[in-house]
Amino acid sequence: MTPPPVNPQKLRKGLSRVWHAAGYSLAGLRAGWQETAFKQEAIASIFLFPAAFWLGRNWVEITLLVACLVLVMVVELLNTAVESAIDRVGPEWHDLSKRAKDIGSAAVLLCLMLCSGVWLTALFQRLTT
Repeated sequence: MTPPPVNPQKLRKGLSRVWHAAGYSLAGLRAGWQETAFKQEAIASIFLFPAAFWLGRNWVEITLLVACLVLVMVVELLNTAVESAIDRVGPEWHDLSKRAKDIGSAAVLLCLMLCSGVWLTALFQRLTT
């Protein structure tokens, strides 16, 4: 006799699985909204999204500008997930926990640098030509 699966989501198929997965994704976005950094990046994106249509000269440039904004938020959510998983393990200080959190933070920093570079380059191109 096989034991029941730990996660009932694994038994779902088709639209039921998609429906429940969408619910989990929305719960993740709500949880991310509780993080100050994600909230700041999301609010900045709300203002920068329309600016991408002015700044970009064609659909490729617009897509690149918007994709950079989304990438920053995705990496921030992943960083928050890593931090949450580490905090669940325990509140005590550990070298590996610090390393994992620092690496997640570095990933966010690199994404922010990439996004800033793309946006500043696009702005420079728009204003000088």
